[in-house]
Amino acid sequence: MSKPELSLSLQFADASHRALLPRHKVVRWIRTALELPGELTVRIVGAEEGQALNRDYRQKDYATNVLTFDYSHEPVVVADLVLCAPVVAREAQEMGIAIADHYAHLLVHGTLHAQGYDHEVDDEAACMEARETELLLAMGFADPYAGGKTR
Repeated sequence: MSKPELSLSLQFADASHRALLPRHKVVRWIRTALELPGELTVRIVGAEEGQALNRDYRQKDYATNVLTFDYSHEPVVVADLVLCAPVVAREAQEMGIAIADHYAHLLVHGTLHAQGYDHEVDDEAACMEARETELLLAMGFADPYAGGKTR
């Protein structure tokens, strides 16, 4: 089965993790989760920008790991994924996993959100988590919800 086409803009407002996110890996992780062609921007930001975006768009005054701004679900998935480097690093350390592995999970998670998946309702949360786990296992990562360490 061929993977959907992807147009990707990869931006680093916070360049501290640039080496952890080579374009070919980011493309692979996103394309694995894409069900339709996509036009995505992935922006890696620092804590200040992450907090401002979360506050302005979700009314939550703290930096979060990933924000998804989805503009179109079909026929082309169009979205911005904003990942906060310091939050991703802290969470990876707390979970005892590699930072790059956590980025893979969050990019899959954000890409699913960009396609309309949600986890605010229990039934939908279980479906989304199952899909994330399936995709990550297929790429050789551990189940992010099992609490185990990745590779």
